[in-house]
Amino acid sequence: MAIEIKAPAFPESVADGEVAAWHKAEGDTVARDELLVEIETDKVVMEVVAPESGVLTSIVAVEGQTIESEALLAVLEAGDVKQPAARSASASKNVESEQPAESGDHAMGPAARAMIDEHGIDPAVIAGSGKGGRVTKEDVTKHLKNSAQAAPVKPTSAASPAVAPAVKAHGEAYGPSSERIEKRVPMTRMRARIAERLLEATQQTAMLTTFNEVNMAPLMKLRSQYKESFEKAHNGTRLGFMGFFVKACCEALKRYPAVNASIDGSDVVYHGYQDIGVAVSTNDGLVVPVLRDADFMSIADVEAAIRDLGLKAQAKKLTIEEMTGGTFTVSNGGVFGSLLSTPILNPPQTGILGMHTIQERPVAVNGEVVIQPMMYLALSYDHRLIDGKTAVQFLVTVKGFIEDPARILLQL
Repeated sequence: MAIEIKAPAFPESVADGEVAAWHKAEGDTVARDELLVEIETDKVVMEVVAPESGVLTSIVAVEGQTIESEALLAVLEAGDVKQPAARSASASKNVESEQPAESGDHAMGPAARAMIDEHGIDPAVIAGSGKGGRVTKEDVTKHLKNSAQAAPVKPTSAASPAVAPAVKAHGEAYGPSSERIEKRVPMTRMRARIAERLLEATQQTAMLTTFNEVNMAPLMKLRSQYKESFEKAHNGTRLGFMGFFVKACCEALKRYPAVNASIDGSDVVYHGYQDIGVAVSTNDGLVVPVLRDADFMSIADVEAAIRDLGLKAQAKKLTIEEMTGGTFTVSNGGVFGSLLSTPILNPPQTGILGMHTIQERPVAVNGEVVIQPMMYLALSYDHRLIDGKTAVQFLVTVKGFIEDPARILLQL
């Protein structure tokens, strides 16, 4: 029985997608629920699995092709069918003729191209195993593995001293080391969409940022005191700082609802709930999965949810539903060492909190100069809706909760 394999139904916010990588070729035997193809949209990478066991008889949408919602991808012959013998030469030619023309001498899919660009590999050294010699993601992975195992250690020869390159008068070196290399690669759909949304945020909002600093000593002491018992009591969930900041933001948003609101045309939409987006960095760009009803979650629930969403983001397993919505966003650039930044809004949200690295600095405490672990906080907000006074008071409220964590539990 022939079964049509179709693309998933895209939500309204996703117009189309691109066939990123086929994990099976025509004629391959597949098992039920086995991964067939990845579809890359401007938000997530969707996986399409086999609905039944059988043989993949025909691939309709090839790698790099743009498809719409529920478009036909392939045809599967269901049943316990043996792997067919090699295809005829004419069939192979037909398959090759269906491949889209690509610029450059080496045909490859978007996933393989991204890996090659990331590792700076010359495509000419990779033998393609795909249709028509097409380089697949698996080919690049295999090449990287073999290169790591077979990389020889080049002995240095005492008889061949290194020759210093000639230097121009203005300091630029001659020779192979001064070769100016450029390469041009297309943006992935996700990166292009991120760029588009960031540009929209800067052009269509009256974005302003206010700053403050928070003394992390009380929170660090609390974490150090309870982290082991917390992890045991909550099935291995680690006690971090994000749970406290998310809960602090939820309490502050209740006090200043304008920061939790959004603008829809000429209307202001006040949200009676706190859906907090948490920015997560992946190899494909920044994604913002959402914690639904974060105000009803415990600190342990928040920490566990952030961990799970982060793992799903790295594995490209996030769904559209997990990334849509959100009334406020928290971004922690401090994990990468950022000391201070101005986070960009995530429209239609009107506020985003930026956390930064913890750094020991001399501060005045009770009239004395002491060394304390300090963190800069940044709140970017849409000045069309939020006044400076409200923004500053919101940030001061978050600061108060973090410097006295007991107030979060007592909702003071």
